Amino acid sequence: MTDPPAELYIGLMSGTSQDAIDGVLAEFPHDGQPRIRASHSIALTTELRHQLDAIQRSGEGDLGLALQLHHDLGQRFGDCALRLLDTAQVPAHAVRAIGCHGQTIRHNPEGPAPHSLQIGNCALIAVRTGIPTVADFRSADIAAGGQGAPLAPAFHQAAFGAAGPRRAVLNLGGMANVSLLGAETTGWDVGPGNVLLDAWAARHLGQPYDAGGRFAALGTPDPNLLAALLAHPFIARPPPKSTGREDFNVRWLDTVLAGFGNLHPADVQATLAEFTAAGVARALEGRDEVEEVLICGGGARNTDLLGRIARRLPAQRVETTAAAGVDPQWVEALAFAWLARQRMHETALDLRRITGARRPVILGCVYLPGPPGF
Repeated sequence: MTDPPAELYIGLMSGTSQDAIDGVLAEFPHDGQPRIRASHSIALTTELRHQLDAIQRSGEGDLGLALQLHHDLGQRFGDCALRLLDTAQVPAHAVRAIGCHGQTIRHNPEGPAPHSLQIGNCALIAVRTGIPTVADFRSADIAAGGQGAPLAPAFHQAAFGAAGPRRAVLNLGGMANVSLLGAETTGWDVGPGNVLLDAWAARHLGQPYDAGGRFAALGTPDPNLLAALLAHPFIARPPPKSTGREDFNVRWLDTVLAGFGNLHPADVQATLAEFTAAGVARALEGRDEVEEVLICGGGARNTDLLGRIARRLPAQRVETTAAAGVDPQWVEALAFAWLARQRMHETALDLRRITGARRPVILGCVYLPGPPGF
């Protein structure tokens, strides 16, 4: 009996950093690790990022703008998928499905109406590409009593959890989340990753992020400010837990800074980097079984931040996922290609130890492009 042929999936990811859409075309063999056939990134414009910020402010948000962004992001997601097909010279009919995370604009899994809302018109993506598109990955988990996030730990286990050193995977996106790999995979959001660093860099450098952490490296962390940041109640909450811009944003940061006079901007940036590193270290405190921490996401390019994390984790080897064969920029997009594959195979994921869901659920809604041959 021959093994089933390998399947092709596209994964599209736009995270809380709101900096770009990352996409991969991935090949999944019947029994083996996925292989990235093509990758592409589309930067989000400054205007689009400002519009996304506007619709996420608590008590604000224009429905008309949200619907326009839903359409515009759908177009950009579709552009990314089409570029992947063109780069790899693969016809659309050869791809089983697209997994699209969408852009999160609201996340409150514990309120009176638990929800997590992503925009980016996936019906439009399906019709433009001719490929079934899977979206809305969080809602089923929330309906089952879970946090809806993080979802990547299940993929991290599949991709990086083979026999060898006991690993944790740390995703440094806008928010930071950690996956502890092993027989019983767990994972949770630990706090901000890049979101505050990016906002402060935008304010004082006029740049969307602090390239390489060079701005932070010029400063000296303020211990009192660091203590005030770490006093945020989310940091001490036990998992399962998830967070977003509702908790950590520049308005909250300004409120904290109001009690600290005129700190030098570089010192604030250095303190924010230590805040992220300290949150990671607290999440891994007492996890002596972890030998290696693999880092992915945009923060993996911030050498200053990686150095701060490594210094706070002297007992672990800290590297990027490149050491395990996957470029850290594409890990999360690859995760959504994998999640789309689970949906198309109707595989329920047991995230009870990750999100706190009461039972395993099948994640994602499928948008079909039309009848076969249309």
